[in-house]
Amino acid sequence: MFKFFETLVDPYCDYNEVDAPPTQLWPFMRDYAQPFRKVFVFATIMSVIVAAVEIGLIAYMGRIVDLLSGDPSQVWADHGTEFILVILFVLFLRPALQAFDVLLLNNTLLPNFGTLIRWRAHKHVLRQSVGWFENDFAGRIANRIMQTPPAAGEAVFQVFDAITFSIAYVVGAAILLADADPRLVLPMLGWLVLYGFLVKWTVKRVGPASQKASDARSQVTGRVVDAYTNIHSVKLFAHNRRELDYAKEAIEYSRETFQAEMRIFTLMDVMLVMLNGVLIVSVVGWAIWLWMQGLASVGVVAAATALSLRLNAMTGWIMWALTSFFRQLGVVAEGMETIAQPIDLVDSKDAKPLDFTKGKIELEGLSHHYGRDSGGLDNISLTIAPGEKVGLIGRSGAGKSTLVKLLLRFYDTEQGRILIDGQDISTVTQDSLRDLIGMVQQDSSLLHRSVRDNLLYGYPEASEAEMIAAAKKAEAHEFILDLEDPQGRKGYDAHVGERGVKLSGGQRQRITLARVILKDAPILLLDEATSALDSEVEAAIQRTLYGMMAGKSVIAIAHRLSTIAEMDRILVLDQGRIVEQGSHKELLAHNGLYAGFWARQSGGFLNADEAAE
Repeated sequence: MFKFFETLVDPYCDYNEVDAPPTQLWPFMRDYAQPFRKVFVFATIMSVIVAAVEIGLIAYMGRIVDLLSGDPSQVWADHGTEFILVILFVLFLRPALQAFDVLLLNNTLLPNFGTLIRWRAHKHVLRQSVGWFENDFAGRIANRIMQTPPAAGEAVFQVFDAITFSIAYVVGAAILLADADPRLVLPMLGWLVLYGFLVKWTVKRVGPASQKASDARSQVTGRVVDAYTNIHSVKLFAHNRRELDYAKEAIEYSRETFQAEMRIFTLMDVMLVMLNGVLIVSVVGWAIWLWMQGLASVGVVAAATALSLRLNAMTGWIMWALTSFFRQLGVVAEGMETIAQPIDLVDSKDAKPLDFTKGKIELEGLSHHYGRDSGGLDNISLTIAPGEKVGLIGRSGAGKSTLVKLLLRFYDTEQGRILIDGQDISTVTQDSLRDLIGMVQQDSSLLHRSVRDNLLYGYPEASEAEMIAAAKKAEAHEFILDLEDPQGRKGYDAHVGERGVKLSGGQRQRITLARVILKDAPILLLDEATSALDSEVEAAIQRTLYGMMAGKSVIAIAHRLSTIAEMDRILVLDQGRIVEQGSHKELLAHNGLYAGFWARQSGGFLNADEAAE
C-alpha cells in the first residue's frame, strides 16, 4: 500500500529543462508542481470529504442529544439500525477515508515534491558557469538547495492539510448552523470577518519577516562553512577569535530576525484567544437564547457548543498553518535567488559535439577583462599547431589563467574567438569540448570520496589495471597502498577528505596527474603541474609528463622555468598581451623579459616581478 502511494509520482521524471526558470514565486511553484496536478485534485477532494465527515459527526451528536430526550425504551427500537450503521461508519469507513487522505499527503506529496525540487534545482545549479560559483559561497548555495525543497513541500502540504480543510470546515459549519437556525450564522460570520483581518495582518508581516530570517540563516551557514573549508588558514594565523566574531555577527543578526518573526506570532496568539472568546460566547450564548425562546432544541445547543469549541481549537492550528504556509513561501522566495537564476553560459541552440581531427588551436583577437577596464587578456592572436607544446609564463595577473579558462569555456570571450580544428568553441557543446581537454591544476583539490573514485573521474570506464598503471606513472601507487582512513578503508578505497585535505600537496597533485593520465585527452593543459612536488619526484614526473605530451597539443603554465625549457615554443605574457615568443634559446638570445626571469631564478622558481624591475 505504501509503495503504491510513494510511486504515484516519479520525482526524476523527464521535464522541459530551461535556461531561465520563472523568477516569480507562483509561476516558479506552478512549474515544479506540474507532475502533481492529478494528486492535487484528489488531495483537494479528500480534504473536503474529511471536513464534511467531521461536520457531519458534530451534527449527529446534536441529533443523539435530541433522540435521548425521548423515551429511553423506544430509542433503540426506533433507531438501533441507524446507530449500528453510524458505528460501522465511524469504525471502518471514516478511518479508510482519513487513511487515503494522509497517504496522499504524507507518502505521495511530502517526500516526492521536495525531492523533485531538490533534484531539479541541483541539476540547474550544476549547469551554472565556473564564474557564477566564484561569485557566491558554496555553503550558501548548498544551504538554499537544502532549505528550499522541504519548505516548498511543507507549503503544499499546508494547502491541503489545513487551508483546504479549514475552508471546507467553515463552510460546512455555516451550513450546519443555518440549518438549525439561520440566525446562528450571524455571530459566526462576524467572528469570521474579524478572524480574516487577523489573518491578513499576520500574513502581511510573516512573509517578509520569514524571508529575512531565512536569508540570515543562509548567511550564518555561508560564514561557518567558509571557516571550516579554510580551517588550515584559520589555525595557521591563529584567528579562532576573529572567525568566532565574524560568525557571531551573522548569528546575532539571525537571532534578531527570528525574534522579530516570533513577536508577530506572540501578538497573533494573544489576539486569537480574545477573538475565540468572542466566538464561543456569541454562538453558544445565541443558541441558548434561542432554546430559551423555544426556537431551538437541546441538540442544536449541543451541536453549536461542540462546533464552537471545535473551531476554537482549530483556529490556532489554522492560523499556524497559514503563517507556516507563508513562512515556507518566504524560504522558497529566498532560495529562488539562487535556484531561479538563469544559466549565464549555455550551449548554442544548434551546438554540436566538437569534431576533433588534429588539435589545431587558434586564438583570434581574444580579449577578456571580466567586465572591467583592465586585467585578463587584451587582443591576443595565436595559433598552436597540432601536437605543438607551448609554455606560458608571465607575472601574476598577466592573463595566463584567463587564457586557460577561456579555452575551457569557463567564461565566454568578451571579444574575439577560439577555434579548435576550425570550429568556434562557442558553437560546440561544452561537454564535448572539455572531454577532449585534460588539465592538471596547481590547486589539486579532490572530491571527498575514495582514491579510486577520484582517479576514475578521469575515465569512469577504465579497468582496475588501467587505473593502477596511471597511478604508477604518476608515482602515486606506492603511497596510495599505505593510505588508511578513520573508517578503516585502505589503499584505493581510502577516502581523501574534503578537497583531499588528508593528503599532502604533493600526494594530491600526483593523484590529479594520474587522473589526467587516465583520461588521455588529445589536448593537455598544465597549470603548475609539478609545483607541489619535491625535486626527486618531480624529475620522475617530468619524464612521465613529456611522455604524455607525445602527439598532443599542450599549453603549460609554469613559474619554474626548468619545467618548460624544452617546450617547442614559450610565450611571455605581460598585461594581457604576448610580448615575447620563441624557443628557450631564442628568448635567452633576445635578452628580454624571459632572459631576465631566467637570470633571476633561484632553484628554478620565477620571480617575475623582481626580474621586471
